[in-house]
Amino acid sequence: MTNYRPPLADIRLVLDEIADIAAICELPDFKHVDPETVDGVLDELGRFVAEVVAPVNRIGDEEGCSVADGVVTVPDAFGKAWDRYVESGWGAISQDPDYGGGGFPGTVQTVMTEMLATASRAWSMGPMLTVGALDALHTFADEGMKETYLPRMVTGEWSGTMNLTEPQAGSDVGALTTRAVPGDDGTYRIFGTKIFITFGEHELAENIIQLVLARTPDSPPGTRGISLFVVPKYLVGDDGSLGERNDYTCVSVEHKLGLHASPTCVLSYGDAGDGAVGYLVGEEHQGMRYMFKMMNNARLGVGVEGLAVTERALQQAADYARERRQGRAIGGPAGEQAVIVDHADVRRMLLTMRAYVDAMRCLLYLNAATLDIATHHPDETTRQEASERAELLTPISKAWCTDVGVEMASLGIQVHGGYGYIEETGAAQHFRDSRISPIYEGTNGIQAMDLVGRKLPMREGGVMGDLLVEMAAIDSDLATAGEDFVTIRNGLADAQSAMEEATSWLMAHGLADPNDALAGATPYLRMFGQLAGGWLLARLALGARRRLDDGEGDADHLATKVVVARFYAEQLLPVVRAQLGAVTAGAEDLYAVPADGFSA
Repeated sequence: MTNYRPPLADIRLVLDEIADIAAICELPDFKHVDPETVDGVLDELGRFVAEVVAPVNRIGDEEGCSVADGVVTVPDAFGKAWDRYVESGWGAISQDPDYGGGGFPGTVQTVMTEMLATASRAWSMGPMLTVGALDALHTFADEGMKETYLPRMVTGEWSGTMNLTEPQAGSDVGALTTRAVPGDDGTYRIFGTKIFITFGEHELAENIIQLVLARTPDSPPGTRGISLFVVPKYLVGDDGSLGERNDYTCVSVEHKLGLHASPTCVLSYGDAGDGAVGYLVGEEHQGMRYMFKMMNNARLGVGVEGLAVTERALQQAADYARERRQGRAIGGPAGEQAVIVDHADVRRMLLTMRAYVDAMRCLLYLNAATLDIATHHPDETTRQEASERAELLTPISKAWCTDVGVEMASLGIQVHGGYGYIEETGAAQHFRDSRISPIYEGTNGIQAMDLVGRKLPMREGGVMGDLLVEMAAIDSDLATAGEDFVTIRNGLADAQSAMEEATSWLMAHGLADPNDALAGATPYLRMFGQLAGGWLLARLALGARRRLDDGEGDADHLATKVVVARFYAEQLLPVVRAQLGAVTAGAEDLYAVPADGFSA
């Protein structure tokens, strides 16, 4: 398996040209940070991830994890990497300085999430979920709870999770039945079973802070009756010391297609009889609203997983293509095998992967920067506009990027040919590890339904309309950018037209028959992601051309960004118009086949 190389030049270009990291650093809460400081942090982070985290990726896949008597065992190498992570303070990078954090923008956290996930998807799940739990507690917990839990979660000494899913509920969180019974001391006793809890039990951290959704007595049905509770693995004393083990047990860990060393746990609360001690976060019956804070953070993080697996698969496929010899290249010497990177179809596959990596990174960093503005900008109107934009982009970041990640991990296997299908090369691991991401944090179908059912109608379509106007505004820059940008301009104009037609159709027909809108939701999300990717690559290419004209940076690297944007516009952007018919087909045919008619 190829060693991971942090793509710092690509990361910095997107931070500058798309996320506008300089402007983010000018926000009042980030005045102690500047782009040069961010650059230095990324250098150190890249070294840490490549040297400490990346080597555990293959080990985790081969060794996996197990449970015995409620104790989960993960590879020893995971524990050593976790200890180094805590010692180095990386978990604190974007957290509130009042609780020991570094106070960097969330955009920098997104970069760190990418690097960790590219190095080792399974290992990175623990830190990613801890960041989400921190976000929820920082936003909704009272000061006493923050002082108790946040400092050690910030350092990574304690980890965090979220407990939503139950055997009978799945994605329908409103159907959960876990009970929270009030005690006489202001605490609650938790009874129930949660499944698919990532890093729900392990020995890497000293304590695990479970965020658990449960129902208090006589709560209303559905999501309105759900409350959020902190349920620590070990109870915490007034002085911060760890006390007795709480009353919950890891019953099993799932045997999964991929992410073998990421413990996906079944947790049973209250088996000893007294119930697990839980502490109410915020107000009763507000659990789903609170948890969505964590889930939206996690959805961006899961979207980053699509980028990460594609980056890792691309690095490995490109290395293999430069070494593997097979066949004679067109025009090559007779009797001499060429390296396969000389074959046109292999180059097409590699350039496809390259284009999607750049497009996903642009989208995800833009989403992260928009969230920074929504949270930290001093102007209320600007914050509101950014918040709306982030709400619109989040389902695209999560669903489009993870769908593309699976496709590109598969394409990485294809570059390897038959050797990609056997485990020894490591290419298969990327594919296996990628497949859960379209399911995590609300399946991609749910993300699509959220997009057309909730996000598209925001401000009666005004939020989407504003974005489409902004996308269209790039046309004047492309018109004067020269011959290299002609097909980029033409491709974007056609895709934009198709997107506007699809949006108008959904806005009109979705009101008349919601099933028509839902039937077109998934192809509409694909259209949206594909168009956003093309638009952002065009912006990146324009920035690269400007730098070339000014004599800045690595000329070969910058010139490649123009080629990538053109390739995407010519060969990948046409997917937007191709999906239009699927968006506007309506639901009639979907319901014309009886439920028992789909299989023999």
